[in-house]
Amino acid sequence: MATVLVTRRFRLSSEAVLRTLAVAFLYYVAGRLGLLGGLTVEGATVTPLWPPTGVAVAALLVYGLSVWPGIAAGSFFVIASLTTPDPVALVTVAGNTLAPICACLMLRKAGFRVGVSRVRDGLALVFLGGLGAMLISATTGVGLQVVTGSLGAGEFWSVWLAWWVGDAMGVLLVTPLLLVLAGAAGPVELGRWKEMLCLGLAAVIIVPLAVLGELSLLFLVFPLLIWAALRFQLAGSMVCALFASVLTTFEANTQQGAFLGLSAVEVMVKLQAFNGATALTALMLSAMVAEQRATRRSVEDACRELAEVLEHLAAGESPPEPSAGHAVTSRADDPARGTDGRPRA
Repeated sequence: MATVLVTRRFRLSSEAVLRTLAVAFLYYVAGRLGLLGGLTVEGATVTPLWPPTGVAVAALLVYGLSVWPGIAAGSFFVIASLTTPDPVALVTVAGNTLAPICACLMLRKAGFRVGVSRVRDGLALVFLGGLGAMLISATTGVGLQVVTGSLGAGEFWSVWLAWWVGDAMGVLLVTPLLLVLAGAAGPVELGRWKEMLCLGLAAVIIVPLAVLGELSLLFLVFPLLIWAALRFQLAGSMVCALFASVLTTFEANTQQGAFLGLSAVEVMVKLQAFNGATALTALMLSAMVAEQRATRRSVEDACRELAEVLEHLAAGESPPEPSAGHAVTSRADDPARGTDGRPRA
């Protein structure tokens, strides 16, 4: 018996170490990819879309707070790939680690469901996980540069705003997609592969046309987002939004197409406004569709059970007991309970 317990503990510890290493690796890779889209604002390089924050928040939501060392290690190696680490870099690492942890804790406190199956889940991810928690990393990182003299005090707010929005966009665009890939948002509907193919072809044609054209037709992306959210919910809408955001970010770096003739600050404002609008549209609309479908399924189940009860009563029989599957579904859909169906503290 003791040998079995030791084996189980070793296996659990090994899995925890592997998860932590995987999170560190994904954070580093996402950071290197994010740096490819960096923009210069007030002499400082910022990223309008910082994917590592989305990786960190998704990892904490799926695997728990135990993987935070992987986030810290990934952040450290990203900084080390750019410059020689020093005590100042360690403070930045601490801010980059603390912000996703606070996001996870606040989302849990708000009863967030990793499937983003309710409008309140979308709102929580936007205002708590994205805009709220990322104040920590932006303030820590930019404030540290001002204190050390590498950034002027007059440049604080412009760089801080770009840093904050970049981290928030990472949460809003990357976290939902990773939750889908992890299976937390339920299975992806593959039965509509023909429609999925048509949507993909339309995105490949329309998004570059909207972004690369000099007429600034960025609004053409939003019908695609609506189509993807209505038909494929979170999986389709977030893939479409991330594709549009990445392509638009790289186009903003060259200041061509929709960003032709704009100053660096104007490019950043226009890009962040577009990224924010696409993320909010995709996230909130898909959450609304998922919530409405869940409500419809609950009503259909209730009507089916009511019809069975009436049939038994009409035949003079005792009505059947509620099915276990329906009872589980009702507990899971109860807003007063967590993602596992148990009452929240």
